[in-house]
Amino acid sequence: MSAPPRPKEPLRPQALLAQAARDAARRHTPTGLGLDSAAMRQRMVARLRAEGAGCEPVWQAMAEVPRHRFVDSALAAQAYEDTSLPIGFGQTISKPSVVARMLEWLFLGTTARASGHLGRVLEIGTGCGYQTALLAALARQVVSIERVQGLHDAARRHLTAQAVLHSRLLYADGMAGHAPSAPYDSIIAAAGGDDVPEAWLTQLAVGGRLVAPARAPGGGQVLVVVDRTAEGLRRSLGEAVQFVPLKSGRI
Repeated sequence: MSAPPRPKEPLRPQALLAQAARDAARRHTPTGLGLDSAAMRQRMVARLRAEGAGCEPVWQAMAEVPRHRFVDSALAAQAYEDTSLPIGFGQTISKPSVVARMLEWLFLGTTARASGHLGRVLEIGTGCGYQTALLAALARQVVSIERVQGLHDAARRHLTAQAVLHSRLLYADGMAGHAPSAPYDSIIAAAGGDDVPEAWLTQLAVGGRLVAPARAPGGGQVLVVVDRTAEGLRRSLGEAVQFVPLKSGRI
């Protein structure tokens, strides 16, 4: 794996939300294409391809899942730009390029490469449900955990409205993972702590891969990629990222 870019200094949660608000407030020239048009999603995918973010299965899923259905209607016009957007409760929906890159990392895992899908997935941080919908298109089963009751409820509404199958939503403490459905072929997290929780590592299947943000050795955040082999765990670092803090408990 090539050396990752130099990590940036971490943004405080307030700064992450402020950046998302600035992205949401940007004015864009109307294109004449309706948000429900597949052409809007294809244009987003074309940009991701040009930037090298994602892989073929991920691009296909992102071309099908309507991102604007998972954000507030007032922000829908920005849904297909490469921006993070506020989703309430002090949280944001990640940029499409970040989502595409993390899903691409999952597809480079041993089991995913062999099977062509992500298998059984554990998602930490359901958020608004957009990434959950993508995962459901790429996996056999998705178990998604959200610690914020309001977001859990909103994600359930969004996923039900889009008739998303193969997903199970849990209102719980994501730091503990979900042992009853373990082991998982793929684990992905949308919040970063000082390190990857031991519970997640324990619940990772042999041949499986975990992708999560965590504190970089020199400060800031990077994507941490963990593979479980028959011999044990193998850890490597991906690129610099900026995610909200990983917290325990439910609210």
